[in-house]
Parts: sequence; C-alpha cells; structure tokens
Amino acid sequence: MTQESIQPGIICFGEILWDNLPTGRTAGGAPMNVAYHLNRTGAESQLISRLGDDKAGKELFDFSEKIGLPTDLLQTDPTYPTGEVIAKVRENHEVVYDILPDAAWDYISCSEQLKHLAGKADAFVFGSLAARNDTSRHTLLELLESAKFKVLDINLRAPHYSKETADLLLSRADLLKLNSDELSILTDWFYKSGAAEPDCISFLQEKFGIAEIIVTKGGEGASYYYGNLSYSGEAYKVEVADTIGAGDSFLAAFLYKKLTGCAIPETLDYALAMGAFIASQPGACPAYTHSDLSDFIISHERQA
Repeated sequence: MTQESIQPGIICFGEILWDNLPTGRTAGGAPMNVAYHLNRTGAESQLISRLGDDKAGKELFDFSEKIGLPTDLLQTDPTYPTGEVIAKVRENHEVVYDILPDAAWDYISCSEQLKHLAGKADAFVFGSLAARNDTSRHTLLELLESAKFKVLDINLRAPHYSKETADLLLSRADLLKLNSDELSILTDWFYKSGAAEPDCISFLQEKFGIAEIIVTKGGEGASYYYGNLSYSGEAYKVEVADTIGAGDSFLAAFLYKKLTGCAIPETLDYALAMGAFIASQPGACPAYTHSDLSDFIISHERQA
C-alpha cells in the first residue's frame, strides 16, 4: 500500500461556533478547523460537537456541509444556543475575545456510537476549552477511555482553564501540542519559572506520561520532542493575512504525515509549511488543494 492510499481516520472533539470579529462573522472553533484541514490533506476526519436549535446553528451546519466537513456527529441542543465569540478591540488595538458561556457545545452528550468511533479512530483530537463545562468534560473523559491515540491541542483561553483541568487532560495525552506561551503557563504551574525549554518538556513528559510534545513558536518555527530525541523546524517566510487557524492547520498537517508513516523531520516541515500557507490567507478555512500547498512550498524559503 502506498503512502498516498492511506487515509487515517481521525475524530476531533469540542467547540464549533461563530467568531464575531471586527471584520465580520466567521465560523470558528479549533476542533472544527483541525477537522477541516485534516480532510483537505486526505485524512478522513469527523467533528463531535453540538449546535443550538436556532438560526445560527442552521447556518453553521450549512457552512460545515459547504466546506465538506461531515456533519453526522453534530448534535442539536433544544435548550442552549449555538456558540458565539465576541471580539472586542481595546484602545491599544489589542483584540480580546469573549467566549460566551452556556453554549450548545458545552453540553455534548455521550453515546455508545461515539465510544465505538473514538475507539476505531487512528487519533482522537481534543482541547481544554470543551472541558470548561461538566457535561462536555464528562463526555470527553468517557471518550478518552476508548481512544487509542490521544492528541491534546491544549488551546488555553483565559478565563476558561485551570490548573486542575490542565492536570486532568495532560495525564491522558499521548501527544501534546502547545505554543510557547502555553508552555510557560504549564511550567509556572507544575515546574519552575524560567527553566529552559528542554528541561520543561522533559518534566512534562515524565510527570504526565506524555510520549510526544510539539511546541509551536510562530515566526521561530516549531520543535518536536520524543523521549530524548528532538527536532526543530524553521518557519516559512510569508506575508501574514491573519493567524486565525494557522496552528490548527499545522496540527492537521502534522498528524496526517505522521499517521501515513513519514519521518518526523519531513512531517514537521510539512506542518510548518501548512501553518504558514494558511497564515498567508484570510480566514481559518480557505479552500485549497494539495497542488496549492506544493506550489507554496516550492516558492517560499524558510526563515534563516
């Protein structure tokens, strides 16, 4: 069987919502973005989430169908509204996000079907935001019991996280993806401030039993750690349109290459190319093909 014929099956769990940005409304949610880019790479990915029985939910369902994201596992909630994020611009032009509480995705229900699908999947992707509410957190923990390869894209979004929740999720992860700021938060909580990155990673791996850790660093690239082995990749030079969804596309590309048997240096470089490619375009889920990404890799040099 050739690498191209392998289609990993991946389940993503968590929020799907509308981001109300200063420039307008756009569909969002890290798990949705990851699932979209996984399907674009050639994987078979599905999203477990929940929408309100309202106009916003119908529009988000239609959007998912339009971009080719399977909707089979999108639940409908009769009580709680479709998720919304309100972006506010402060005087210094800093944009802050208010992730509204009691959204439909806070109430994802579990079922034997979902347990079965989680157990069959080659990877199960989850984050910390979907664990902010008891109902979705309980469902997540049940599904993690079935999952065989658990990928934590931690996505710490203030004020919707805590040391206790992070502890709960980290202890269940086989692969952890986080950025430099999130690594600092975890280091302050569980280790010691100001420690060198390799020491922080080694501590997290040992404390929580995490086999693989990826640290993304924006324009400085990314690093991958597995036991005593580590690899670093350089960023690609691009003119950034926006960074929304870039990290999600990075993770999708990394998982696709890893699960189709590629070596880590090649896998990491492909993921960095994908993240830069998406950052060079507006929006988290632009339409593109393999050829578009290949052309981008050929035409862009990486940061020195």
